[in-house]
Amino acid sequence: TLPVGAPYAPHRYSLYARTRLGFLFYKRQVKKARERFPHGHSVSQPLGFHGVKIVPIPVLSNNYSYLIIDTDSGRAAVVDPSDPLAVQAAIEEEGVVLEAILCTHKHWDHSGGNAALLQQHSSCKVYGSAVDAIPELTHPVGDREKLSVGCLTFEALATPGHTVGHMVYVLDAGPFGGPPCLFSGDLLFLAGCGRLFEGSPETMLASLDAAVGLGEDTLLWPGHEYALECLSFAHLLELDNPALEQKLLWATQQRQEKRSTCPSTLGEERTYNPFLRTHRRELHEALGLQRGSGEHHDAFRARVLREVRRRKDLYKAT
Repeated sequence: TLPVGAPYAPHRYSLYARTRLGFLFYKRQVKKARERFPHGHSVSQPLGFHGVKIVPIPVLSNNYSYLIIDTDSGRAAVVDPSDPLAVQAAIEEEGVVLEAILCTHKHWDHSGGNAALLQQHSSCKVYGSAVDAIPELTHPVGDREKLSVGCLTFEALATPGHTVGHMVYVLDAGPFGGPPCLFSGDLLFLAGCGRLFEGSPETMLASLDAAVGLGEDTLLWPGHEYALECLSFAHLLELDNPALEQKLLWATQQRQEKRSTCPSTLGEERTYNPFLRTHRRELHEALGLQRGSGEHHDAFRARVLREVRRRKDLYKAT
């Protein structure tokens, strides 16, 4: 989604996403966030497997960038480097060589640092979708395409809906004794999903299904710290969901201490994320929706997704 404070009317979205005004808005957001959160908006913990280190970098007012390091070679990739100063500080602290920028989509709060980092790391490659106007793109990637950084292998998945060319990146941590790691940008958040700026509910449903297909043990590393807001909204829909209640209590405690809520797992998400529960009768009943006679199962699920998204948009606005 757009940075906090960004207007959501369609014509204003176009200004943000497609004009220099959007870039200027982003620059202002970066400046204000640096003043307000000199050490980042959240306290996060690096996660290590044998030979891999994932460093979440809290940027802007609620975004995350991620530095993913092949610790044997000291080569690294960064996902969505929206604040180049914060990312560069992490690169220097870890003493690594930046080989790749993995950009999930064009929005400035995910791609705004590409140019500045390229100036400092001239041999760095910028990966992303060719149809999404990624700033400084050098290596367009398609659905299911693989890319390597040191000994690390990532698979890019096309997940349109939030934007027309939204991509997510999946780190294969199997060789290092870890589960798959999904860097989901604005496709999927803890208990939430991205707004449908450039796609239909049908498109977003297919993208979410592709992500969930990665398996229950997959770690979810989202593009934003939205857990508390998303869980609070989900709780309004499913008041009798013990998994949701437990996660909400945990997230409330984490955020009171300004701690990050990342990562969760896709298995966990399926127990409380309403955008991944479009097949659940409990949710249908809460929304007052019934599958029509002759209505295809996925068409009904898309209708459920549309209604959850509509309600979430209204909830955010209040």
